[in-house]
Amino acid sequence: MTSPSLGAQVRLDTHPTHASAVIATVTGPDTAEIVAVLEADAWHTVAEATLVLVRIDREEPHWAQKTADRLTADGVTVAITPRLQEAIDEEWTWANYPMHWCTREEIREVSDQAQQIHDAIRHGRLRIHAHAHDGHTTVAVGTYTTGESIHLHGEDHLRVENYTYGSGPDAKSEALTDFRRFHGDAVRPGPAPLTRTEREADQARRPLPAQPTTTTSRQVSVPVYAADPANAPAVLDRFVTDRPEWDKHHQWPAEATYALHESLTLRVELYYGHAPGPQDEMWTIAAYESPVGDRLWHATATAGTPAGVITTLLDSLTDEHDWSSTPWAASTAHPDRKPALPLADYSWEATITETGSVWTSPDGDCRLQRSQSGWEAQGNQSWTVRFSRHTPPEIIQQVVFELAEGLGPRLGTSLTPRPPAPCPAPRAARPPASGVHSPTPRGR
Repeated sequence: MTSPSLGAQVRLDTHPTHASAVIATVTGPDTAEIVAVLEADAWHTVAEATLVLVRIDREEPHWAQKTADRLTADGVTVAITPRLQEAIDEEWTWANYPMHWCTREEIREVSDQAQQIHDAIRHGRLRIHAHAHDGHTTVAVGTYTTGESIHLHGEDHLRVENYTYGSGPDAKSEALTDFRRFHGDAVRPGPAPLTRTEREADQARRPLPAQPTTTTSRQVSVPVYAADPANAPAVLDRFVTDRPEWDKHHQWPAEATYALHESLTLRVELYYGHAPGPQDEMWTIAAYESPVGDRLWHATATAGTPAGVITTLLDSLTDEHDWSSTPWAASTAHPDRKPALPLADYSWEATITETGSVWTSPDGDCRLQRSQSGWEAQGNQSWTVRFSRHTPPEIIQQVVFELAEGLGPRLGTSLTPRPPAPCPAPRAARPPASGVHSPTPRGR
């Protein structure tokens, strides 16, 4: 790394959509020089003076810290946002990591070697001649532009060179011959299709959309069911950080992150496939009778679900306050409709349909439905939360109370503040979440 001007400033933050990628924004004098330095350090330009660090091993925060250290040593002012600092400081491990004997640093070393192979293929320094599936993972044969031919084994952060053949045409021919002999009819020409992780990384390297300016957009307060979607990774991070009895893990092969309760009977999974649609399922919460027992109940939420709804759902798993003091929880009337009892105080309209009971918000933008399969809350076709039949009614009721009274932020160009329900009842004390003592992490 060169020694750039001392006046330059770099701000490092988490990526707005990719779960682990890091964004660098460069300001001040000699911006072009700093951008060049970052590009040489594997950062990719996505907008003017804005770069992204995206890897296939989910280790971007770790490597962003190393970049920050080198920039600081060269006299550049570097600011790291609190949420990125939390990601840098977080200690996590891959679930079911195949080389379980490796230390955390050794895992990072293996991952970095896989990253170098990935970068060599992406930048054309390593040409893949053929690939196959050996019954467990993807294998391939290729040749570096330097002339050395190799065999590869594994995918994403577990890909390694397992045979080398030296340089020259004879080495390439031998590598191809051996590869066909090892894998027979499974051999296919060219590189293997991109993995999900590789596709998501490519998406994160695309140019960032222009950010709205303060003159054309503003944030307003709206009913929680009409609020903007939650920043899902940040919501899960806060949930785990505030609760030492929960641990966060990354599911191999990097398709999801999950939080596991120490009882091993409650599990929250966040699937972070790139750019999911609002109605694509992103959250799964499941409870089990024992660490190896059958599933008792589960709930799912789509990517468009607002933060207030998701946060309330997660909080309901852990709140140990007594429900007996609340009229809704203490009520024994209509036990089959218990989750919907709070709505009567907030002017929601109840109707009966062929598929079950439906409660609709006064503005018509949210509805709660009960059917034989369970309960479903939906916000104006933009998000959906579903609860299976045996979900504790106190958990559903917490979410319903939030829908009835909660407010949330929304950013738009033509939005005007929308009141909660017309003529609402006086604000009631939020009923503490159920003391669900048989919560369930998601042990499969």
